[in-house]
Amino acid sequence: MIPGISGLELCRRLRSHNNSLPVLMLTAKDRMEDKVAGLDAGADDYLVKPFGMAELLARLRALQRRSPKFMPQELTVGNLTLDYGNNIVVTKNALGNKEEIPLTNKEFQLIEYFMKHPNQIVTTEQIRYQLWEVSSEPVSNVVAAQIRLLRRKLAHSGGENMIETLHGMGYRLNLSHESK
Repeated sequence: MIPGISGLELCRRLRSHNNSLPVLMLTAKDRMEDKVAGLDAGADDYLVKPFGMAELLARLRALQRRSPKFMPQELTVGNLTLDYGNNIVVTKNALGNKEEIPLTNKEFQLIEYFMKHPNQIVTTEQIRYQLWEVSSEPVSNVVAAQIRLLRRKLAHSGGENMIETLHGMGYRLNLSHESK
């Protein structure tokens, strides 16, 4: 029901050009025939309105897991390299030696968020929204606790003060510490 072309036709065209972009159809059409037509047209998933935000986010995460080629294998910012395949961050010290730091899933998500927003102030609410389900009510200090754990791991590899606390504003991945 999008203007100019139907979602089904758009999906068919994508697939006819061997485009493997993940497709999640969000629609008000809830009949079984509509769902079958959407999936047969090439959609990877089909979600009927109204839907819960938590379900939408879970379906998007599932699509992302099934489509790893759309995710880079590594993300490098400053002296940090995030290795998606091994759930680690690799740091380089002043001598150029690499050190691998194994991370929990939340620590990995947290450092990834900071690396995608280097030198930017991010609020506790932004972090909470990115790392926890919308429907869940995490404990008020959960973000501060996760940052403390991540800082501890980074500090063992020379990453002291890499994540700054800016009182009353939020946190920042400070890449300028590398030159100190």
